[in-house]
Amino acid sequence: MVDLALKQQIPPLENGDRLTRYEFERRYQAMPRDQKAELIEGVVYLASPLRFKSHAEPHGYLMGWLWTYQIATPGVRLGIEPTVRLDRDNEPQPDGVLLITPASQGQSRLSDDDYIEGAPELVIEIAASSVAIDLHDKKKIYGRNGVKEYIVWQIFENKLNWFSLQQGEYVSLEVDADGVIKSQVFPGLWLSMSDLVAGNMQQVLAVLQLGLDSLEHQIFVQKLSIQNSGVRMG
Repeated sequence: MVDLALKQQIPPLENGDRLTRYEFERRYQAMPRDQKAELIEGVVYLASPLRFKSHAEPHGYLMGWLWTYQIATPGVRLGIEPTVRLDRDNEPQPDGVLLITPASQGQSRLSDDDYIEGAPELVIEIAASSVAIDLHDKKKIYGRNGVKEYIVWQIFENKLNWFSLQQGEYVSLEVDADGVIKSQVFPGLWLSMSDLVAGNMQQVLAVLQLGLDSLEHQIFVQKLSIQNSGVRMG
């Protein structure tokens, strides 16, 4: 009864609220579990209901691609819509993250209450269009906090941007002569962008398999294993 009374005294989150991260979390924890909210540059954003073809399905495509990479790459973990504590004014909930575990010397960690703290190596967002927050404020805060690679899929424009953080600025990774984009942070993470946008997931996974079979991916897996063993021995 006391907990319920306390929850009733906590103001609900509203779009546009300007809050500290502490106050944002306090109010968020009192909200219904199915409500998604983010704190971006100290401003609260509440998610709208999600459509299938313009969000849920492409989200599933990207997660299937990343999950296939993760299971072939020990020391790497995939998360769907995790809360990420970046700094005092920013607590986004991206559509997906791919991170290197702390044991394998990744740059983020899990807090005692099971949230990501720090910047995952790769963040993924599904954007309605080029005017979405994902390509503006979120892009800025992800870069400022050290997210090494950032993928934004603009559904209405039928366009995918894959940004790489270089000297503090995001630059677009280029498609090679075979129509493939290759991660600079996760060796072997290859993407046939045209096939993804077209929904041809069999070919997307075939191209990814080429990356997983590459020498660079084998070396990366060995490196993660050595780093993990070093942490355990230490």
